[in-house]
Amino acid sequence: MSRGNGSVPGGGGKSRVLLAIFGFPLLLDGFRAVIDAEADMTVVGSVECADDLSSAISRMDPDVVVTECLALDGQGPTTVETIEAIRSVDPTVKVLALACRTSSEQFSLALRAGADGFLAREAQGADVVDAIRCVGRGQTYVSPSIVTRMVDMYIHRSPQRGIEDPYDALNDREHEILLLAAVGHTNREIAKTLHLSEQTVHNYRAGMMEKLGVHDRVELLKYAIRRGVISVADL
Repeated sequence: MSRGNGSVPGGGGKSRVLLAIFGFPLLLDGFRAVIDAEADMTVVGSVECADDLSSAISRMDPDVVVTECLALDGQGPTTVETIEAIRSVDPTVKVLALACRTSSEQFSLALRAGADGFLAREAQGADVVDAIRCVGRGQTYVSPSIVTRMVDMYIHRSPQRGIEDPYDALNDREHEILLLAAVGHTNREIAKTLHLSEQTVHNYRAGMMEKLGVHDRVELLKYAIRRGVISVADL
């Protein structure tokens, strides 16, 4: 689908956001208020019924769709079904999934289904804005609270691995940066999270990637998944 409105994230227009939040009017109003308050993005419409989603995407031509993750309880579409419906209409649109219930499966299902980002339930207004900008730039966004859980679970345990594994050659700071970089955070965002300078993060990241023998973020993400550093089963 072409973006005839000129609203390409990072360009001169506003990012066009479609809200697909079913059955939560107050939540819908909150998202609209937060997004419309920003100069570089606007809500072009909302969908409160899953059956209307495909036609809304065709009519409104959004850059980003914010859609909730529904538990697999038979009460409405699943995460996979919703994202597949979005992709079938416009494969290029960015999808930001929102956790609406406490389920350890939601993060896994959303990303496997093709979501570009995932917002945890405790997300604040600033997180919503950051997430939309992040996925609009073509990056993967994961709520900081989820990243924190990843760090807690993977860098503070002592797996019995062979000494030949380059992962074991990383120090704790490099482990942290590996996790954050693998899920798409920029050096600036990592610096803010870890309270370091951007140059320090750059140095750590370069050294970490050299030790692992990877050359870009895509290779880093593949390594993290293959190595088990990012494992949704443990979340």
